[in-house]
Amino acid sequence: MTSSLPTAAVLPHPLSGPAFGSYAAEDVSWLLQDLQGAALEAPAEEREHAIQTGAANYAESLPIEYLPSPEYEALYREALERSGRRLAVAVGVVTDLALAARGNRPVFVSLARAGTPIGILMRRWAQHARGIDVPHYTMSIVRGVGLDQTALRYLAVHHEPEQIIFVDGWTGKGAIARELSAAIALFGQTDGVFFGDDLAVLADPGHCVTIHGTREDYLIPSACLNSTVSGLVSRTVFNRDLIGEDEFHGAKFYAELSHNDVSRDFLDTVCGYFTDVADDVAAGVAAAGTEDRTPSWVGWKAVEQISTEYGINDVNLVKPGVGETTRVLLRRVPWKVLVRADAVADVAHVLLLAEQRGVPIEVVPDLPYSCVGLIRPGHGIQAAQ
Repeated sequence: MTSSLPTAAVLPHPLSGPAFGSYAAEDVSWLLQDLQGAALEAPAEEREHAIQTGAANYAESLPIEYLPSPEYEALYREALERSGRRLAVAVGVVTDLALAARGNRPVFVSLARAGTPIGILMRRWAQHARGIDVPHYTMSIVRGVGLDQTALRYLAVHHEPEQIIFVDGWTGKGAIARELSAAIALFGQTDGVFFGDDLAVLADPGHCVTIHGTREDYLIPSACLNSTVSGLVSRTVFNRDLIGEDEFHGAKFYAELSHNDVSRDFLDTVCGYFTDVADDVAAGVAAAGTEDRTPSWVGWKAVEQISTEYGINDVNLVKPGVGETTRVLLRRVPWKVLVRADAVADVAHVLLLAEQRGVPIEVVPDLPYSCVGLIRPGHGIQAAQ
């Protein structure tokens, strides 16, 4: 198929800090447009009704930004102190695997917003440990919509598609991994350009990808917070009232939250362990060469079972893993939180958020994840309980 790619001159330009986001310009280029003036935030109850009734995609509006209480901020700091070294090891392992997968000439493209700090950490490891300066972009992916097609066209014009590797923070049940593969296949059909669909993630508890730093379901502290650990940028928005055919998806820069911003501190804390973890990273990469990393999709199967057992009958309302459970409590209308008995001590922030929102916690002995968040089913319509 002949490529229908536009020329670079007609494509939008990426955004960068400090004009957009609190990250340094060299850390990331945002393939997004600034929706600063748009009134997009809506209460969780209103958004949930629109999402579950099919009136709107979840990416057409934004949740109201959660500002953590002092108690919750303390839990975040404790979590970062407790897991910083383990995060650094996982960053090193997944980066070295990603470098090998692209012949040491990769272009990192993280999936906003959870993937953005991870992509920056990977870029910094490549520079620190391997002396490789990796370009890093972040772009939007929306469940039910796919990857931002304009952003893909930008990447195809400015880089060799075979050098692109997509990056995310973690997998839950694997919905984004599937969305990524479908979107890349569609782009190949429409534009005649084929990117690789292998996704690199820090943690893969859902067993959905081959390139990962760990498959343990432990807290990645950047999942605890929203924009204040993600460069003060909102989650991405795809709303046709605001975004034209040849424009990037959008996001908002919450510069007014700068006093609460820990984005750079998170990066610097993890990077502070890089020198110390070199041997552990080497061991992890060597182990990866001997392991069968074929995705088994055990997470998806577990979610289907939970969806049936709890009468939800919609896998989109079951959010497995620490990161996804945290998102449910921060942004959606949670129904219940399931916690594995031996993981209670490791998910203190989840328990606090659930308590603050009056969400019941159910301890489940043999849960395949540390915790699972259940969104209230039938919200605004006949309950499916």
